[in-house]
Amino acid sequence: MTTKIPSEIVRIDLTDASYKDAHTYIEPTYVNFFFGNNGTGKSTIARAIKSGAGISYASGRTSADYLPLVYDQEFIDENFRSYRNMKGVFTLNARNAAIQQQIEEKTEERATIQKALTEVTEKRDKTAAARSKLQRDFYKDCWDREKALREEFAKTQSGKGKSEPFTREILKHTPRDVDIEELRRLYDSAYSDTAKRYPRFATIADTSVLDTLEGRDILTTAIVNSADTELAGFLRGIGATEWMRQGHEEYSRQAGEKCPYCGQVLPTDFEQIFIDSFDTRYQDNLRRLDAFLALYKQTANDLFVPLQNLPSEVYPQIDTKPYTDKLAVLKAAIQSNIEAIKAKTENPASTAALSDISPILDELADIIKNFNALIDANNAVVDAGPKKRNECTDLVFSLLAFHLKDVIAAYQQSDTEMQKELDGLEAEIKKHTEALENIKATLISLRKNTVETETAKDSINNMLRDTGMQGFSLQPKRGVDYVYEVRRPDGTIADNLSEGEKNFIAFLYFYHLVYGSDSADGDTREKIVVIDDPVSSMDSGSLFIVSTLVRQMIEVCRNNADNRNRTANGNFIKQIFILTHNAYFHREISYSYVSRYEYASFYLIRKLNMKSTIKLCDDVNPNIPTERINVNPVKNSYAALWDEYREVKSAVPLMNVIRRILEHYFLQLCGYEGATLRHVILVQGKADGRFKDADGNDDEEKFQLASAMLAYINANSIGMNDGMDFVDESLNAEECRQIFEMIFDCMNQRQHYDMMIRNQ
Repeated sequence: MTTKIPSEIVRIDLTDASYKDAHTYIEPTYVNFFFGNNGTGKSTIARAIKSGAGISYASGRTSADYLPLVYDQEFIDENFRSYRNMKGVFTLNARNAAIQQQIEEKTEERATIQKALTEVTEKRDKTAAARSKLQRDFYKDCWDREKALREEFAKTQSGKGKSEPFTREILKHTPRDVDIEELRRLYDSAYSDTAKRYPRFATIADTSVLDTLEGRDILTTAIVNSADTELAGFLRGIGATEWMRQGHEEYSRQAGEKCPYCGQVLPTDFEQIFIDSFDTRYQDNLRRLDAFLALYKQTANDLFVPLQNLPSEVYPQIDTKPYTDKLAVLKAAIQSNIEAIKAKTENPASTAALSDISPILDELADIIKNFNALIDANNAVVDAGPKKRNECTDLVFSLLAFHLKDVIAAYQQSDTEMQKELDGLEAEIKKHTEALENIKATLISLRKNTVETETAKDSINNMLRDTGMQGFSLQPKRGVDYVYEVRRPDGTIADNLSEGEKNFIAFLYFYHLVYGSDSADGDTREKIVVIDDPVSSMDSGSLFIVSTLVRQMIEVCRNNADNRNRTANGNFIKQIFILTHNAYFHREISYSYVSRYEYASFYLIRKLNMKSTIKLCDDVNPNIPTERINVNPVKNSYAALWDEYREVKSAVPLMNVIRRILEHYFLQLCGYEGATLRHVILVQGKADGRFKDADGNDDEEKFQLASAMLAYINANSIGMNDGMDFVDESLNAEECRQIFEMIFDCMNQRQHYDMMIRNQ
């Protein structure tokens, strides 16, 4: 069965632009034709090959082995940003036959070594794949054989739940015939479900902390006022000193200038009288008393809150009732002491006696100590668990290694043999790689002595002349080696080239770059060529030459797959990709490769709902159902001409397309003579008033345009002169289309015209 032959790039995965999320990929051959309208995604393929994104190369090859040369709009812009500084193209010359012979010999030697490198790399890859399979089979065998032991000691298999980590762990252990019953007892102990750590109870750092608080002596001090003022004496006389102080603190701010009790207006100096009625010592002792109360509360809170918060999970062996009961006693004692302190603040002259808290705390500390001792003992057992579990796991895998020792020995022997073979192949790969590097250095050295830029320059100028583009040419830049300029015959720089002229000279430059190099040293890497829509805005003469040059490059690439009946020398183009929306150009370059299914592929690119798709155009061979054949997505050249007619904008290439359509349809298909066409269209058409303007007057310009159009189809259309009889550039393309349509009306072929125009 006929199959596609893979080349250097074996797969392209497209994930950018309109291919995003479309999961589009292609598996190209040596020669690859892509046809699709503008905007369908052709340039995305070119950019992917240039950048290497999503590109997979043949076994043993990488992007570093190739020089990708891409002709696209970016190439045109980069190389023709200025017409004054175009890098020279270095090509081999014939002045030193001996060195050129060495270059050819080294090139052939490189091809031989590269072939050997590819073969040994493929063998290395196959051996590595076989070794990987051997390893996978070994892992699966071990996994399946020891299913029962794995499941019985399942908790020792953490992180080993697949065949690879399970078997790798076995290989780390020395085989050992372990007593299974002892192993089971150890497993039950080490992996007990009830064993766990528990948090400890909060401890008491100092049980005497509340009984030894600083400032406690203020409780036994009678705080009295000894101030010698009339108001102070009056208050002492009626025993209302403290009542007056507390009332002043509570109500003075709300009362304002009046007495809060009788409502009479107070003297203006009442506040000073009041202050003078309480001596400084009295006031200091009151502040000490308040401070001690605050300190006692804060210290009690800091002590009690941690004790009140039991551990998040209490050890089941502990009865917390004695603990909570003692906490209740502690809380009551503390609260009683706080109340006693508060009572003194209300009657500072009295004394207060506090209950000792330390005995309660001592008892509570003993309870906590006993609780934590039980918890620590439990946690110690739990902490020893990992050690026991590690011991158990080691024994389980040692037993597994013992059970599988014969399987392991057989695998290791085979694996060692394969590794030895791989080492030998890696040594060969290294040897071939080094040889290729040496040849590369030699070729660079030889090329330095046999390259020049004149041949490429002269060839480009000859091709420009052959297409009638005589208004400019490439010339060496004065005072600068190996740089071209585009100059007019008068020596000025040809800055204002048309789009078609610019694209044509850019392609000629690209073509010679493919055959040569942009430096004297030369890049000796093999080339992958990408040509993206090369004939935009070109006339028929330019298109003819571009088609011829592209076919030459295809033939160079073809030599890598089939070097019989060569029509081009060399095989330095290892793979070629041609992308176009021009149906005529596509047919011109691809017609002879449709039958080359093995090394040529045809693709149709479409875009639907903003998503691009690529279809490989092939089908079952009707003569040999077991084989497939290529199918050209552009069905015939006549339909391609109408496609081009709909798209072309400039009058010159439009006239060329019109000539081809008229000639093919009326002369070849319908069988009219040129003279008959002229008589019906010009003579009868004029008599019928077809050449009248809007005012009914004769439109001589229309008549002459129709006459020129009909004369144009009689021109010789074969060979390099196929574009010599151009109509003047000033022609209006829309007028050409109107006359073209009128010709079909004159010949009563309106139905055919409408059908072909609508066939979009």
